[in-house]
Amino acid sequence: MWGKESGLPRPYPVVCHLLDTGAVFQELWDVVLSDEAREAVSGALGLTMVEARTVVSFWAGLHDIGKITPPFQAQVHACYEPVRSDPTYVSAPGAEAEKSFRHEIASHWSLSELFEAAGYPGGGRLLRKSVGHQVAQLLGGHHGLFGSVLQAKQVAQAAAYNPGLGTEGWADQRRAHFDELRRAMGAYAVPLSGLPAGLAVVVTGLVVVSDWLASQTSAIVARIPGPGWSGTAAEVDAHWQAAVKAAPRLVRAARLGRARFSAEEFGAMFPFAPNSLQRDIAEHLPEMVGKHGAGLVLVTAPTGDGKTEAALFAASVLGRAAGARGLYFALPTMGTADAMLPRVEAFAARAMSGERALTLLHSMAWLSSAGSGNEAASADSPDREDPVSAGRGTAVEADAWLRGLRRGLLAALGVGTIDQVLSAVLPLRYNTLRLFGLSDKVFVVDEAHAYGPWMHQLLLRLLEWLGAMAAPVVLLSATLTGRSAGSLVDAYRRGAGFSEPSRVVPRYPGWLFASGASGEVSAARSTASNRARTLRVSRRPVLWDTAEPAGAPVQEGGRRAALREVLAPVAAEGGTALVCCTTVAEAQQTYRDVQAAFPALAARPGGLRLLHSRFPADVRASITADCESAYGKPSHCDAITARPASVLVATQVVEQSLDLDFDLVVSDLGPLAQLLQRAGRGRRHERGPHGRPGWALPEDEPELVVLDPLTTPGDSVPRSWGTVYDAGLLMRTSLILKECALEGIAVPGGVQRLVDEVYEDSFVDRLEGAALEELARLDEERLAEEAAERHLAAWAGICAPADVKGDLSKLSLREAGVTENLLSTRLGADTGRVLCLYEQADGTATLDPDGGVPVPVGGRHGLGAVELAVVARRVAPVPGRWLRGGDSGGGVPDRWGSHPSLRDLVLLHMRPVGDGVWRCHHGRYVISISGVGLEAE
Repeated sequence: MWGKESGLPRPYPVVCHLLDTGAVFQELWDVVLSDEAREAVSGALGLTMVEARTVVSFWAGLHDIGKITPPFQAQVHACYEPVRSDPTYVSAPGAEAEKSFRHEIASHWSLSELFEAAGYPGGGRLLRKSVGHQVAQLLGGHHGLFGSVLQAKQVAQAAAYNPGLGTEGWADQRRAHFDELRRAMGAYAVPLSGLPAGLAVVVTGLVVVSDWLASQTSAIVARIPGPGWSGTAAEVDAHWQAAVKAAPRLVRAARLGRARFSAEEFGAMFPFAPNSLQRDIAEHLPEMVGKHGAGLVLVTAPTGDGKTEAALFAASVLGRAAGARGLYFALPTMGTADAMLPRVEAFAARAMSGERALTLLHSMAWLSSAGSGNEAASADSPDREDPVSAGRGTAVEADAWLRGLRRGLLAALGVGTIDQVLSAVLPLRYNTLRLFGLSDKVFVVDEAHAYGPWMHQLLLRLLEWLGAMAAPVVLLSATLTGRSAGSLVDAYRRGAGFSEPSRVVPRYPGWLFASGASGEVSAARSTASNRARTLRVSRRPVLWDTAEPAGAPVQEGGRRAALREVLAPVAAEGGTALVCCTTVAEAQQTYRDVQAAFPALAARPGGLRLLHSRFPADVRASITADCESAYGKPSHCDAITARPASVLVATQVVEQSLDLDFDLVVSDLGPLAQLLQRAGRGRRHERGPHGRPGWALPEDEPELVVLDPLTTPGDSVPRSWGTVYDAGLLMRTSLILKECALEGIAVPGGVQRLVDEVYEDSFVDRLEGAALEELARLDEERLAEEAAERHLAAWAGICAPADVKGDLSKLSLREAGVTENLLSTRLGADTGRVLCLYEQADGTATLDPDGGVPVPVGGRHGLGAVELAVVARRVAPVPGRWLRGGDSGGGVPDRWGSHPSLRDLVLLHMRPVGDGVWRCHHGRYVISISGVGLEAE
């Protein structure tokens, strides 16, 4: 019976592949699993450590026993013909050609009976309570989806219910393989009970990885038996011994070892002394963890207070206590993930040892090294659906195997977007592999406050699973309500088996620790801030006139007039200002208006910049780098004198993880938490007595100017904002800002109270009449929408670990109506992706307006790595509504291939219309691109 054939000089016996996989599993058991995990698996099965290693490796080997079936064997005619002519091997008519047959499900069906015959504890008629059925179902999920629990009658008459299994000789042959594998591996011990959900996920992940490693063509070719090999006991034993000898090399080559948190002191991890927050964690967390075991740390502090370093130190303490094999640092956006990668890399170089393979995980991460000459980062690999990339020439760079499909989270160290891990709790293929990738790591979440109800609910479910798997967690937030903090901590504790609420009261700035072993939650510790100051808030009630053309007369009391007034000192005396707008369209229009209002400022290089999401990727990256250089952390020389006049007009993209420092921050009205985030970009770094312009002193009293369209309670938000922000939260924030304008906001001391106050139920008591009624109505709508999103996420996601109850199919089950489109789009906004092709005067099309970069032609194998990178770097995101209803001719050419980065990409054929503007018609819209990015009418 053959098991592997594609790409091989001759078919590979299935028994050989089963032995290979079992051997690799044993090596992964030794190298990848922690002592704690091995002990947990052994204890759950009621076996000694040695017995458990042998038995579970035997299970891994059995994963492909479903290939001993007519539909699978019939795929290779030369191998199948002798079997077909043997009357012992009987199959139902048509079974050989059954198109829907899946060999992994056949493994599930056939192993249930085989395990029962081998003496594994049964569950009577309730097979979900049967140890043998649980293992069979687990192994049937090695292609990423678990089959449903079988009924006793289905197991008893398997061939009748599933004709693809065949009868008589087929069942005998599967039993022979089962028995021979068990004999060769010495797996005669019988487990007394099954695995809880968390450990079942760990074992499933190891089975999948073992199969993938053992299935590499290079690993098989050198070990294909020669002519005359017939599978005698001696030949099987020899192959098993050779497989055991080969397994360590396969695992080493894949870089699937364990990183170690070897540094213990803060000074050994970072080249600077700790600040107040970091010092308090360094002094007290090790004692707490030593007493109560690993668990969850929540850090709440303002932007710029060193939360990243505090998190990495906490991760090292938790990681050592839990025996973790690495960490994953999750961030809200691709840009913030890119920026975090070198910081984690530097930390790993200083503070960690062992296997330090580091991966960057987000949808465009492969661009970091595509076309760079690094063979390991080749972007045109056919299995690039989950691309992974890392910098070259570093001791913490992941090798080629870790860059393959769905493998990035298996690396010891990872940095990436939050959606990469939230998909672990959605019923997507191989979600358990993602859970396994996190199960033995410290999970760090930055900007924990930055996610809406849908993503927050998924994060709660993920924390529940991590609590069940005893994986340490560090959560970071600049503006987190007490209610949200409590929900995050309690989700982790619930997974660890502690259901009573913790009644968390966070401190700001401060931190707390929740033990995963005892469930105890420490009282939140309040820490001093090295950056205590008073934020001066200037609320400017304005008429919303952003739609007016840049050259139109300025209306008294309008936003345009207010913006001119607050930016006048910048233009006249120097210094820097950030103007943060609610929508991309308003940012573009504001940029034009500031350009018209201050022509001398706009004419000076670097005097006026625009940053938002609707630029091609390479343009946005260039602008971001320019902004980081102009407005970033100063060197000693930079702080000697004030900076020349410069204004950045931007959207919310500047809120998170960009280390920018402005003398003045101006923002449209937004929810209070977002306004405080933006205010954190004001006078963020010390610049000395002469480093600020005269109008920006004193330095420790930064100013936030809020342009507020809600001039009186009950006003409506501008229609142009759509549903970007909840109207009720904006009304609440506007009312709070009126009060803050009198005395300012004490940062950080007064922040937590204000963030919680925005959401207080009693807030409406401040109002009366129509304003009270309007806010009450808006609150009802917000609460209903949030509840609906939470319900949708709970409905669409997988169940809690406590609810699995022996049925792993619940991790693959989708409720009616839960489609792939719902699962993919709810994690992000309604967005599309476009590539502009610029039609030149000679009729050719190029990827740039200057006509210097030709459009690639592609070929039989699609675009090459360099061509693909050139294309991907020019892709831009746009609202999905722009692209609906467009003609079908906007797709990529067939000769470009089917790389995931090209999926759903729309080509826009742009024609010049003068003044650097290019335009095209697409569906109901006229889409243009110019120096301000993409726009549509």
